[in-house]
Amino acid sequence: MSDLLTFSITVFTGFFAIMNPIANIPVFLGLVGDQDKASKRRIAKSASITAFIIVASSVILGKYIFDLFGITIPAFKITGGILIFYVGFEMLMSRKSTIHNPGNAVKDDSIATSPLAIPILAGPGTIITAMNSVTDGGYIHIGIVIVIFALMILLTYLAFCLSDIIVKKLGKNIIIVIGKIMGLILAIMGTGMVIEGIKRAFGM
Repeated sequence: MSDLLTFSITVFTGFFAIMNPIANIPVFLGLVGDQDKASKRRIAKSASITAFIIVASSVILGKYIFDLFGITIPAFKITGGILIFYVGFEMLMSRKSTIHNPGNAVKDDSIATSPLAIPILAGPGTIITAMNSVTDGGYIHIGIVIVIFALMILLTYLAFCLSDIIVKKLGKNIIIVIGKIMGLILAIMGTGMVIEGIKRAFGM
């Protein structure tokens, strides 16, 4: 039971760091522009549902994808760790991640799918974090990851819906600090994945 609790906390921390609902608020506001509250809620809801379907499907079909393309777990962990470290490093350096934040976007409802759902919410880093969590797990672990990701999506949706209020209360400086802390956590997690992948590759 304690192992599952530790696993759940680790998964939640990973998702929270890479999705970072608070730090993504300025990105969301920048994309939706001056649209009314109803439109913002509709876009947030559509993006959240789309992101959940993408990541949940990746978790469920992850092992089949590995078998289909001949991907080994050590190779996945090393590559995924490097990618997650890179995203974390960019956040730590106060840069907008080029992986999760595309440069220009059309400001209409289509942004709910791209770039908001893909790649901001369900980007490569999020998918790799989810799939990495179940590489050695069974159906219970898959279920836990999906439930925790659903919780993260709900938190993200609420953060987007309350984005104007949150920015006024916290201020942009606090949001930037939160982003840096999450970036540090991601960089550490990415390094850990690389180390684990190397150990597995050489049977250490």
